[in-house]
Amino acid sequence: MKNIIVIGAGGHASVVIDIIECMKENGSQVQILGILDDRNDITKFRGYEILGKIRTENLYNRKDTEFIIGIGSNNIRKEIYRKYNHLKYFTAIHPSAIIGSHVNIKSGTVVMPRAIINSNTYIGKHVIINSGAIVEHDNIIGDFVHISPGTTLCGGVFVGESAHIGANSTVVPSKKIGANTIIGAGSTVITDIQFGVMAVGSPAKKIKDI
Repeated sequence: MKNIIVIGAGGHASVVIDIIECMKENGSQVQILGILDDRNDITKFRGYEILGKIRTENLYNRKDTEFIIGIGSNNIRKEIYRKYNHLKYFTAIHPSAIIGSHVNIKSGTVVMPRAIINSNTYIGKHVIINSGAIVEHDNIIGDFVHISPGTTLCGGVFVGESAHIGANSTVVPSKKIGANTIIGAGSTVITDIQFGVMAVGSPAKKIKDI
């Protein structure tokens, strides 16, 4: 049995817990040991004990234990990983997700219900592929990216590190989205988008640097 410790006690962590519980119900040998969180006002979350602050991670860093960062912010996930990159991280994939052949999903990533990841796709570390998102064939998704609910990435798309693709957006084939870029909800990306900008609309256009 593999013990899982969830880092964070908010909305995204709640969904991560649901996924791990569903994995267990579907035969995966996993169980949630508890939560690490820096808040002072709670002792339990979703029925699991708050074991301590995030900085106490080494008290629980054992051979049979893995961690998962249950925090939605790309930048905070990255910051936590950089501080605690010695930990072994768990990859949570909901049983209803469809994963194609030759898909490489790195550690710490969360794949939510009914997401689809098609063949020959690379998903980096600590990525969120949110509910109902479609990641088509031959995509490359960098570390700490968030692909929001209902988003469609067509074939051959590249998404740079820490980018956030808003809900129900579409990226047409073979386009590149730069690192640290935000694509607004409902946008259609038909041209490459440079790094470090916010782009919105249909077609998506840069509105500001970030």
